[in-house]
Parts: sequence; C-alpha cells; structure tokens
Amino acid sequence: MAKFPPFVEELGRRDKEFYDVVTKVIETATKPGAVDEKTKVFICLALDAYIGSERGVMVLANRARELGATEEELMEVLRIPYYIAGSRPLITANNAFPKKE
Repeated sequence: MAKFPPFVEELGRRDKEFYDVVTKVIETATKPGAVDEKTKVFICLALDAYIGSERGVMVLANRARELGATEEELMEVLRIPYYIAGSRPLITANNAFPKKE
C-alpha cells in the first residue's frame, strides 16, 4: 500500500531528509503483517472520512475496490466515522441535563 499521497511527494521535492522519514513511517504502517492490506485501506478510509479528506476518501475507496472491496463493505466502513464523530455531540449534550440518582 506504500503509494505515497501527492502531499507527501510534494514534501519530497522540498525536504528530502524529512520525506525519507515520513515515507519510512508510511511503509512501516502499511506493509503486510497481521492485518491484511484491504483492512488497512479500510482503516485509512475511515480516518480520512473522519478528518474530511475528500480526495483521500476517493483515492482510498478506489484502492479498496481494486483490492476486492464491495460497495456494501465500503458503506459499512464509512458508517464508522459518523458513529465516532456523531457520538461526541450526543455525549456532550447529556451534560445539559442533571443526572437523577
């Protein structure tokens, strides 16, 4: 999965020393291991959706499809960031009401 995003490639043109460090981290995080590549792409996809990276979501969804992901799998994965992001306001809103003991 170690195809680097355009913003990382741009870093390489500006700061080769830091680029080498960043790409090593990317390679370490995405290399084959206990978690398969499709699952790692799903995790990245959910995180990019969570942070609002529209381009990242498009690229990662297409990569997941290349790895055999179905549209149903993509829909399930993309429910997770909503669950995480959507829960925060609900949890915080509960503070508006005193707890009854």
